[in-house]
Amino acid sequence: MNVTVKNPPSSGTVERLDAEAVNSAKIRQPLYAPRKKIFPKRASGGFRRFKWLIMAITLGIYYLTPWLRWDRGPFAPDQAVLIDLANRRFYFFFIEIWPQEFFYVAGLLVMAGIGLFLVTSTVGRAWCGYTCPQTVWVDLFLVVERAIEGDRNARIKLDAGPWTLDKVAKRVSKHAIWLAIAVATGGAWIFYFADAPSLLGDFLTGSAAPVAYITVAVLTATTYTFGGLMREQVCTYMCPWPRIQAAMLDEHSLTVTYNDWRGEPRSRHAKKAAAAGEVVGDCVDCNACVAVCPMGIDIRDGQQLECITCALCIDACDSVMDKVGKERGLISYATLSDYNANMAIATAGGTTAIDPRRVRDGGKLSDRIAHFHLRKIFRPRTFIYLGIWTIVGLALLTALLSRDRLEVNVLHDRNPQFVTLSDGSIRNGYTVKLLNMIPEPRVIFVSIQGLPGAVMTANGIDQPEGRSLAIPVEPDKLRTLKVFVRQPARHVAHETQHFRFVVEDKASFETDEYKATFNAPERRR
Repeated sequence: MNVTVKNPPSSGTVERLDAEAVNSAKIRQPLYAPRKKIFPKRASGGFRRFKWLIMAITLGIYYLTPWLRWDRGPFAPDQAVLIDLANRRFYFFFIEIWPQEFFYVAGLLVMAGIGLFLVTSTVGRAWCGYTCPQTVWVDLFLVVERAIEGDRNARIKLDAGPWTLDKVAKRVSKHAIWLAIAVATGGAWIFYFADAPSLLGDFLTGSAAPVAYITVAVLTATTYTFGGLMREQVCTYMCPWPRIQAAMLDEHSLTVTYNDWRGEPRSRHAKKAAAAGEVVGDCVDCNACVAVCPMGIDIRDGQQLECITCALCIDACDSVMDKVGKERGLISYATLSDYNANMAIATAGGTTAIDPRRVRDGGKLSDRIAHFHLRKIFRPRTFIYLGIWTIVGLALLTALLSRDRLEVNVLHDRNPQFVTLSDGSIRNGYTVKLLNMIPEPRVIFVSIQGLPGAVMTANGIDQPEGRSLAIPVEPDKLRTLKVFVRQPARHVAHETQHFRFVVEDKASFETDEYKATFNAPERRR
């Protein structure tokens, strides 16, 4: 039953919502207890608008990125972001990553991990509250649910009511749209691994590879189940981050906090209690913060594992404070250090119970109250994480800008290691691999340096023997050659001689070299 607390017109009217914390910190549910449904009320305010913006950006990036085009010339795919498993390439706009360059991807993962530590240590579980895929898709599913079934009270009534034609129609419509979103989610994922327009046509005509249909089916099932049916249970029971993030926080980390030093003791009839001389805090016990929480917790119970710091409770509480004529911030982003300092004021250094009158001067919050300031997040720990993140990023950028797009690798024949020809000259065989790592054809000049009098030939190359050969290499391809190096007998000075294969693209001035060994028979003593 809803209870209405009436205040003078100047203070506004606040309705007490019949909301109970499903995941209460005071009464923990058994691990295997059936799930209690949560019907979060729609919130409005700055944090809710910010979440709408983040949801639009993240969903837009996910669904639209495979359709972006990037011209790489006639010899490479024009999809801006493509994970080409068949040809073992990763394209990201103007960047092309080969399998042996996977350390770039590993470096990006390291940066992501350090960035997550940085964000968590600074502003708490902001990743969970705003950009985690689970949070984003649950928000999207809730938009659909509210549009079809109504806001919190209407959904509770519908859920508890009998199965009528109207209820069946609404449930079928909701789950059909959820499934459509889930299919679109799985479909968007496979477009990252092949040309999106071509794959879409093949997929719709049934001619795509079986793995495409299997992938879409799996992602459809997981998206529908996690986003529509399990929701907060994924964060509470399946995700390890709530257990890990506590190690990332310290007394200067921002977290969503109920400031009980000004809110307690809470009362639904503040005016009457104050007139009777009772100590009354700012909290009117309206349960608005509980009603909007997608995790089903009561933030007034303190920090909890389930809290994803989405800050919707801040928006809900601020709107109530506006109605009753109190300052905003009863629930706010705050640090443990500031909270403890303010609590010390409200409790006279911990010697008495909370008395919110101690935090006010003339009806307004005292100047002694500690508030968040942007400079508080810039502390040694923040700079350490930021420094490490920057160093890794600069190292990757430097390696990316200075990397060679031409490589040579040489393998000496093991059997036989050398051959003595009829004229007494010695010949060694080598397998030379030329790697052209750009989407353009090139002519690579292969030469030998440091082996006096030596010349070479290559199978399949119609060029006279010499110290240099011009080898055409296709775009984005590896060309393997069988090369024979011959040295006249009069120039053979040692059993083992070292020389270099040097490759060069004279158009781009790129070069690479490989130190090789030339073997000869033992010299007679």
